[in-house]
Amino acid sequence: MSRILQINSSARRVVDGQGSVSTRLAQELVARLQAQQTGTELTVRDLALQPHPVLDEAALQALFTPAEQRSPEQAARVALDDALIAEVQAADVLVIGSPMINFGVSAQLKNWIDAISRARVTFQYTANGPEGLLKNKKVYVLLARGGIYRDQPSDTVVPYLRTVLGFLGMSDVQFIYAEGLAMGPDAEAAAWVAAREQISGALATIA
Repeated sequence: MSRILQINSSARRVVDGQGSVSTRLAQELVARLQAQQTGTELTVRDLALQPHPVLDEAALQALFTPAEQRSPEQAARVALDDALIAEVQAADVLVIGSPMINFGVSAQLKNWIDAISRARVTFQYTANGPEGLLKNKKVYVLLARGGIYRDQPSDTVVPYLRTVLGFLGMSDVQFIYAEGLAMGPDAEAAAWVAAREQISGALATIA
């Protein structure tokens, strides 16, 4: 059985098939994965519906306090991160919807990344350098952008996600682009066609 974890990181929700493009594309990819593979198990973490708190000073203090010495408030804060880590550890496939916000990832996605990045749990430092502990996972990232940024210096999202996911052990990452969404109706329609073609190509390799 394949366990799929879908991460919706847009601040916009999807209502009646409208709203966040990255979330809608993630839903389409997941639906097609499920159609290809019988017996899949899906977990959806929607960071608009369930916003995760930022990594602030109180959270750091909780994380660096030994478990047996944490206050109830600190234990509750660490438990929020623990839940996200457990979801990733259990997943075989991650599908991440990632809109570009001011040339970076959304605050929602950054909070999720900060939550799952924990030394000696999801990565560790060794004599040979850092080692990611979230291995043997396939990751699809659905990218939604208003303009055209693919392979341009202005695209900081792909290099960042490739680096941080790889640092955590997730090196098998495939990016699917929907670009030009704010450049008029024709460009928006073309972006959807291009993204769906990329999804078809990505899933054809596992058919």
